[in-house]
Amino acid sequence: MKSWPLSAGRLTEHFRPGHRVFAAGLTGESALLRHELRQFPERAAEVEFTSVQLPGVDQTDYLGLHPKARSAAFFMTPALREGLAQGRSALHPLDYPGIARHLLDAAPFDCAVAQFTPPDAQGWCCPGLSSDFTPLVWSRAHRRVGHLNPDLPRIESSFKVHVSEYDVVVEAAGAPLTVSEAPPSEVSGQIGQHVAGLVRDGDTLQFGIGSVLSEVARALHAHRRMRIHTGMVSSWLRTLWESGALDRDARVVAGVVFGDPAFYDYASRLGRLFLDDVRNTHAADVLVTIPRFIAINSAVEVDLFGQVNSERSDGSIQAGAGGLPAFAQGSQLSSDGRLLICLPATARRGQVSRVVPALDGRSMCTVPRYLADAVITEYGVAELRGLSMAARAEAMIAIAHPDQRNELAAAWEEIARKL
Repeated sequence: MKSWPLSAGRLTEHFRPGHRVFAAGLTGESALLRHELRQFPERAAEVEFTSVQLPGVDQTDYLGLHPKARSAAFFMTPALREGLAQGRSALHPLDYPGIARHLLDAAPFDCAVAQFTPPDAQGWCCPGLSSDFTPLVWSRAHRRVGHLNPDLPRIESSFKVHVSEYDVVVEAAGAPLTVSEAPPSEVSGQIGQHVAGLVRDGDTLQFGIGSVLSEVARALHAHRRMRIHTGMVSSWLRTLWESGALDRDARVVAGVVFGDPAFYDYASRLGRLFLDDVRNTHAADVLVTIPRFIAINSAVEVDLFGQVNSERSDGSIQAGAGGLPAFAQGSQLSSDGRLLICLPATARRGQVSRVVPALDGRSMCTVPRYLADAVITEYGVAELRGLSMAARAEAMIAIAHPDQRNELAAAWEEIARKL
């Protein structure tokens, strides 16, 4: 293998007050960058960090590095909530295509920092586990900074960087960020069985995040010739592949890989996984060309009109819209596509209904009622597409917890009188 010269510098050596820095997030997050900034916190002073970070996934708190650090974000996290109160952060209320437009329209970043595999024999580096947003900013950044991590798996991707393109490059081993999954439950297993009854052999599936969706994959073990086009993959991919449910000749298209080291190794050896950026994984003009595209996602709550809230709980924003709006729209544009929203009927050990009369001032509408299709709880399936408002309400009440149905029916009577 050819030996490529590597810089002996640091990832942060060109950071200056007033700079705007794009840092790859999710499983593209660099532990070396986090270590350097903790070691030299003054390099974060007066720097604005932009990163797509998910609560419970990313580990770097850019605002916590220095009292004068700033951030621009797209998902709510505990650190960001404190930064908003201090006036040091900005939260952009965008879904994935909106984030893509925002990054493409923004002025070039002073620095873009991302994690890559070491170069192959021809000098090409792959982004490892994440190819979602970095490609959108990389080529226009004034300085391109690469952390070459030999512990990253090499997975085929539409985005590659030649080692000669870096302005700063540092090679250092480090365990990739791992993402744990919630354990399965009897409720999530029941939801999975209901979903399996709606999915057909040969469908193309998109999966969101959550333990319910892992159970859906287990319930699909007898299906065949299915394909995957999604924003992220996790251990459910292995479940589907090893059960024989997936088309062996089709690419598995995703933007990000979530999991543990064992799954990362498995994904790198699978040979069918292809990482692409959000302009292809989430684009309406791409999704409309995929027949029988089935979007399977979770939610915080759904109301009797079919409106979906996947972002806000008890008045507090918990995350962001993410890819759900794009996949919801794409599923309805796709020939014979479906949108399946999965959620337990209750929260807080049965004390709170997740089927609600109407989204209110403490909620947030992530998917509007005109995209409503099917909603699934452990009590069954509400087939909302084509139904009148009254029939939708009846269908939603039927899949609520039995102890909540009378109250929901009374609430709907009151709503209906004022329509």
